[in-house]
Amino acid sequence: MMREVPFLNNTNHRFMKVIILTLVSGCILFAGCNPKFYSPNSHNLPLITSKGEKSLGVSGNGDRVEVQGAYGVSKNFAVKADGSFFIPKDLDNGNGGSGKYFEIGGGYFKPLAGDFVFETYGLLGFGDMENHLPSTVSDNPSTTGDISANVLRYGIQPGFGYKRPNFSIALSSRFVNLNYSNIKGDLIFNGENQADYLNANKSNFLIEPALTLRGGLENIKLQLQFGYSLNASNSEFRQDDSFLTFGLNFNLK
Repeated sequence: MMREVPFLNNTNHRFMKVIILTLVSGCILFAGCNPKFYSPNSHNLPLITSKGEKSLGVSGNGDRVEVQGAYGVSKNFAVKADGSFFIPKDLDNGNGGSGKYFEIGGGYFKPLAGDFVFETYGLLGFGDMENHLPSTVSDNPSTTGDISANVLRYGIQPGFGYKRPNFSIALSSRFVNLNYSNIKGDLIFNGENQADYLNANKSNFLIEPALTLRGGLENIKLQLQFGYSLNASNSEFRQDDSFLTFGLNFNLK
């Protein structure tokens, strides 16, 4: 989940620019030109409406694979879990990175009139990240060009959706605190020790809205999700600030 990687007008131009950069830029996510220490994972948005209902999903893009699950434990309480594996291809010069992230959550859901549903989950997740930039070693011969750290993230995720048998649309947002520990390495970038940089920015508060669209059969649907990550603690923090993922969602009652 980790590596360096607002939305609104000039509208169409900027929206398309964000999508294009997310999908094809050679300097995004872990395989980027610069060190990046965080990339937001997809929202696990089950839209459960009854006890015993199950939501399973798999999604991703060229740089990640994600699996998600949720289960309605009672009339208004559900649990969920997900895992994200960030595995982008290294650049030609060997620069890149990778990470993994696992999360659990539990919370309240409430079906509303007119096929709407409200849900909110508490979240707790952990993982790790690493960057390797061998291109920096020639200018810093006493270094390896590597950095790694453990990650802890916790917070809440409210969501509101419209759910029909063949289609659903939902808005959600995560409000989370992101923390780094066990920071190791001697990567020097632009004359700055990145271990020192990450130690100075080891706690970050993030606001992460997302739009999720699903369509298909009653029990299996194609899913598209677009999300954004606003770092309210440090707007210049080295992270990805958006993502676009595609996948499948299975809903079983």
